[in-house]
Amino acid sequence: MNTAASNGTILMVEDDKKTNELLSIYLEQEGFRTIAAYSGHQALGWFSQHKPIFTVLDLMLPDLDGWHLCRKFRSSSRVPILILSARGTAKERIRGFELGADDYVVKPFSPREVVARIKAILRRARTDLAEKAIFGQGDLVVDPNKHKVSLGGKSISLTRSEYRLLEALIALPGRVFSRDELLHCLYPAGGIVVDQVINVHIASLRQKIEPEPTKPRYVLTARGVGYQFADGEVRPGQVPHG
Repeated sequence: MNTAASNGTILMVEDDKKTNELLSIYLEQEGFRTIAAYSGHQALGWFSQHKPIFTVLDLMLPDLDGWHLCRKFRSSSRVPILILSARGTAKERIRGFELGADDYVVKPFSPREVVARIKAILRRARTDLAEKAIFGQGDLVVDPNKHKVSLGGKSISLTRSEYRLLEALIALPGRVFSRDELLHCLYPAGGIVVDQVINVHIASLRQKIEPEPTKPRYVLTARGVGYQFADGEVRPGQVPHG
């Protein structure tokens, strides 16, 4: 455990000691403090106690699996999660994103690339602190300043990826975004991402904000191209009290 760094604490959930040590060296060189958890139960304890700014999560652990941990972390926190696993099928990657992971890297990996991805995700999380306009259309209100979304006055809980997609789309209503553009919005550091990722996030987003997800009124499909926010009047929204 490194305690001298000042850029924040990164929780490493990985039962392989060599992997933990290797990645920790690179992260600590960038000024991060790292904490290693070698089991799921230990990870839950460290997550609650140390309040990490980022979590690197392996899927295959000796007790609780990474899927359970990802779901558990995401249910109570928006701390970014990067899954680092030897299991890299398209189905498993999609499941990771559905559970709220911000990125997915398959072993063997480049430590420098993983560190670059972590830094890119953290930059996105920390940018745009200036006051922004609040968007609203119909019953939907998006407050970029507080990262809050409400529908009909009720707060809607979105994953980080769902929120970033909605914010990008609603800021430019009527503008068609290709899937590649939306992928870049989520993963500016690049890398190989399965084609279905954007479709999965959009489907999940629609389940949360659309009155009838199969007949969307807000997030529309531009067939063969990508997606767009409905080209209506997007008014300055007012976040409901309470």
